[in-house]
Amino acid sequence: MSKLTVHGKELQMNGKAIQLISGAIHYFRIVPEYWEDRLLKLKACGFNCVEIYIPWNLHEPKEGKFNFSGIANVEEFIRIAERLGLYVIARPSPYICAEWEFGGLPSWLLADRNMQIRSYDETYLQKVDHYYDVLLARLKPLLQTNGGPIIAMQIENEYGSYGNDKHYLNYIKEAMLNRGMDVLLFTSDGPTDLMLQGGTVENVLATVNFGSKPEESFAKLQEHFPNTPNIVMEYWNGWFDHWGEEHHTRDPQEAADTFAQMLKNGDSVNFYMFHGGTNFGFYNGANYDDQYAPTITSYDYDCPISETGDLTPKFHAVREAISSHKDLGELVLPAPIPKKDYGIVKMQESVNLFDTLENISKPVQKIHPETMEKLGQDYGFVLYRTFIKGPLGKAPLTIQGVRDRALVYVNQEFKGVIDRWENNTIIIEVPEEGIQLDLLVENMGRINYGPMMHDPKGITEGVRFERQFLFDWTIFSLPMDNLEKLSFEKAAKQTFDQPMFYRGSFEVEAIGDTFVELPGWVKGNVFVNGFNLGRYWEIGPQETLYLPGPLLKKGKNEVIIFELHGTNKSEIALIDTHKLG
Repeated sequence: MSKLTVHGKELQMNGKAIQLISGAIHYFRIVPEYWEDRLLKLKACGFNCVEIYIPWNLHEPKEGKFNFSGIANVEEFIRIAERLGLYVIARPSPYICAEWEFGGLPSWLLADRNMQIRSYDETYLQKVDHYYDVLLARLKPLLQTNGGPIIAMQIENEYGSYGNDKHYLNYIKEAMLNRGMDVLLFTSDGPTDLMLQGGTVENVLATVNFGSKPEESFAKLQEHFPNTPNIVMEYWNGWFDHWGEEHHTRDPQEAADTFAQMLKNGDSVNFYMFHGGTNFGFYNGANYDDQYAPTITSYDYDCPISETGDLTPKFHAVREAISSHKDLGELVLPAPIPKKDYGIVKMQESVNLFDTLENISKPVQKIHPETMEKLGQDYGFVLYRTFIKGPLGKAPLTIQGVRDRALVYVNQEFKGVIDRWENNTIIIEVPEEGIQLDLLVENMGRINYGPMMHDPKGITEGVRFERQFLFDWTIFSLPMDNLEKLSFEKAAKQTFDQPMFYRGSFEVEAIGDTFVELPGWVKGNVFVNGFNLGRYWEIGPQETLYLPGPLLKKGKNEVIIFELHGTNKSEIALIDTHKLG
């Protein structure tokens, strides 16, 4: 039985020193047909290990209902890595961050307003235990101690950036040990006194995360844990983007030079990220520093391997750094994946959301505008409807606790946007005959990091006209997972300020990757053959959505677009170039 062990400042495998050169790849951000392609490129770059997060919300989307198929087949991803001769570091924490929706925690936890996540809260830990009973049983045969490739596992994730509940951390540790996780256990935190004191666990290997200045970071690690191996569990060689920002990049040579310095010193390094992938569907997370900041659909991260699987200049700079450290031989790569320009796709059909609402949602009656989680909904949109009797004249309409962006309609006429950034009030008029008020609220991603993580969606407090709270609501949940029930009209209308579904089709002879470009469209989601590619928004930086070839089929393919604000051009383009800003 082989096992990764710690001997002073040295990692050893079977009694021999080993330097881990690892790269993060998120199986849940890549279509399964491309898992092997990405792992082959990791190995071709000179890496000996792949690191994976495991998001709880993907594998237990509804409490007690588990998913380990398709893009959630983590066991298959690990087996591919093993077949290619790669070690695996698994991070199955209840919380992963990863710029992923709610940091990987399932949204249904928020239905209990009293639950305290990421702490020694017995109700929360009961949910973790039920999840671990299923997940860790699947991982156990894949541990190195059982002949598999998993050499190390993480306890929680960057916990020192969140709290200092050692009772909780030790509970997670024991929960893993009691279920047979007998490989090397570790924590990872930022290289500060606060984070290392709060996030580490006695008799568990501590590692650090940083993007630069390795000497200073490792010095802080050694200050807290003398004579421990220097391991950076997240070497941030790129960065992620929020909507409305510029696309982040980092000089390839500068990132490779910092990496080479650590290699020379004998440090073990995990690249975060080696290949980022895509936040398909509604799975993007969000941050909150000065204000709410949702992450874009692309998780390109300016990596050695791009979102679309291409080798970047950073790949070659990193491989050169490794090749000066050890012999890599000739660069051998899998066959290139073709990129296709399928041309213009016209939207031949359309339907207004209001006209098809009850086809895709069963309304419920509530006194208060309940949150998405209370409604048993995870992602997407909620439409809240009430009737205000008149005459009341003009007054401010205010949504207290809008999460995250609401479109306001009076008698189905668009009146404006109320959002959690700065626009929380608009003026509306209630004439003698009264009005129907509709509030279409979009969940743009739960916060995945920091003190604001308790982030229920929909309307969290209430709605006021002037100073008066409004009651008696008809609520329509719109998770957008049943669009086959839509009833389209044959002509595609070019509308403004109305939420519309558009449908078109295109023919494919030779399958390849392509990119959805939406000039003249404002904000919404794109679905291809029933698969939710993710969000688009005219504010950028992302200008195209990545459409992997395996989602296409030879012959006729369907595109459905849910556009919130309307378009002056009811067509899109499928081009062969990705535009990230």
